[in-house]
Amino acid sequence: MGTITQEISSTAERHAAIARMPRPSRERSWQLQHVALLLGLWTAIFVGSLSAPALLDDADATHAQAAQAMLQSGDWVTLHVNGVRYLEKAPLPYWIAAASLWVFQAQDPAHGARAAFAIHLPLALTVLALVLLGYVWSRRAFGATAALYTGVFVLTSAGVFLFTRIFIPDAMLSLWLALVLWSFLRAFDSAHSRLPAYTMWAALALAVLSKGLVALVFIFGTVAIFLLLAGDWRNLRRLRPISGVLLFLAIAAPWHVLAGLRNIGGAEGHGFFWFYFVNEHVLRFLGQRIPQDYNKLPSYLYWMLHAVWLFPWSFLAPAGAVFAWHRRHEFLAEIRRQRSPRFEIRRGTFGRRTILLLTIFSALVLVFFSLSTNQEYYTFPVYLPLLMLLAAALTAMQNSAREYRRTLSVSLGALAVFGLAVAAALGVGLWNSRHMAFVNDIGGVLAHRGIGNYTLSMSHFFDLTGPSFAALRLPAALAAIALAAGPIVALVLHLRRRPLGVVLTLAFTSAMFLIAAHIALVRFAPMLSSRDFAVAIERMEDTGDIGRNSEVMIFGDQAFGSSIPFYLGQHVFLVDGRSTSMLFGSTFLDAPPIFLTHEQLLATWGTGPRKILFVPLEQRDAADRLLGTRQIIVAETSGKVLVTDRPLDAGASR
Repeated sequence: MGTITQEISSTAERHAAIARMPRPSRERSWQLQHVALLLGLWTAIFVGSLSAPALLDDADATHAQAAQAMLQSGDWVTLHVNGVRYLEKAPLPYWIAAASLWVFQAQDPAHGARAAFAIHLPLALTVLALVLLGYVWSRRAFGATAALYTGVFVLTSAGVFLFTRIFIPDAMLSLWLALVLWSFLRAFDSAHSRLPAYTMWAALALAVLSKGLVALVFIFGTVAIFLLLAGDWRNLRRLRPISGVLLFLAIAAPWHVLAGLRNIGGAEGHGFFWFYFVNEHVLRFLGQRIPQDYNKLPSYLYWMLHAVWLFPWSFLAPAGAVFAWHRRHEFLAEIRRQRSPRFEIRRGTFGRRTILLLTIFSALVLVFFSLSTNQEYYTFPVYLPLLMLLAAALTAMQNSAREYRRTLSVSLGALAVFGLAVAAALGVGLWNSRHMAFVNDIGGVLAHRGIGNYTLSMSHFFDLTGPSFAALRLPAALAAIALAAGPIVALVLHLRRRPLGVVLTLAFTSAMFLIAAHIALVRFAPMLSSRDFAVAIERMEDTGDIGRNSEVMIFGDQAFGSSIPFYLGQHVFLVDGRSTSMLFGSTFLDAPPIFLTHEQLLATWGTGPRKILFVPLEQRDAADRLLGTRQIIVAETSGKVLVTDRPLDAGASR
């Protein structure tokens, strides 16, 4: 941590030199330094983790298949996964991912690291855009210091990092929704410019194309409540509602219309319109979606986990909340003054409107998903608003010495105690595993408890055991060092009244922790990705051990091994896999004949083209009962196996 202390000291000296500059030059220097710092953090945390690990099974590789299929088929309207219509998702993230695959010439699945880079680069760029938007917004609303805090908070929050390790649309949705809110406020301040209003409508259309009609619920609900509380209905015309809606429809409607016309005749006569609008929106919210393959977090866990997703900054949230509570009367009085018909926009109003708007939006999203079926990352859109509000509160607290020191000391003290406790637990694990040999395949030493049947994105963390530390020594040691030293240094700097030093120290602490988390994720890759099995199949084809006409199969749902068809660049058969995301698409008449029952597998096992069957850990017992001794294992990793129906060909003897 000595390096961090030196950095903080040198930063303070630079700030003192900047303070002596003329004001315009000073502001430009501050902005350049801030942007340079944010770019550096983004590069270290997000760019450095783009190429590894390989695409993971389930959502990551499933969504990558949809982008890959666009390039292979030329159909940019209907999404396909493993040759089957995949109608539950909006298209924009997949258009962007397909373009990235094409730009980096990574549509050839043989380029493993390049494919992972191309798929995940748009996510990293989305985070950068979200950070820069938050910086610009906070700078206008709350000042340069709050802007820097906002950018740092977003880049180093645990949830932002964790939920961009997999290819899901929530980060992109968050960016478009934030741009809508920002443009909405700018439109109210712009009596003569139409650009903010049209930007708002265009961004809203892109949000709908990213994750469906839920974007309309969040934005229209937020705007209605905001206008009701702020009394700004008279300025509604500045949003250009008529021409703006036409722009929205021009962007968002064509795909929906084309998708509806091209996808008619599914199960019970249902097509795209029923499946996408009714099943994926209304029935999903009510918990009656077909198929019912989503869990719902218990209420207490749903709310408490946000302390994890916003870690380490969630530890400062109580101090910010106390400070905001003390200032509530001043804020409410300002809002009431804004309701006067003679009220004129003046300096400071934009910041208060920002606070009101972000508070409404965050509350609406959080309550919505507390009622709906949910996954941990569904509330990603509130991360930036909540962190902006925290940055504003902390910045204001710096100008109130007594409240700042008293409330923040408690929060930082709690973080220091927590950091020491976690570091001690990691230390015990490292000590107990000191004589254990390093294990390449961490999946073999996990508990495999199956919490939530692994339908919750964080389920695998419950599988950690003592022996797993033998494979996690490096990331565990890095995390222990960061959590033991960083919060204590931050507390000391706080007591010395160095607020910028506190934030930078915690930012570097979190960055080290997230880098350690990425190393751990790479160690988990053999269990979470099945790319090694795709490589094994290609290697056996190259050596002549199996023929290139072999039929590759997955036992169970395609999500169990979705990285295999992506890296092979071909469709695979699914044994008892007419389920989850494959269910509705399989009911169309043009669905490929890739679905096999257990009886059909047994009838063809050992006859015709060679069968190569991937069996995930969850299906090992079922496969053994079905095939018995008629299977030959050719590869095994993390409890997953690749079996064939006959001895390998002559190439095995060479």
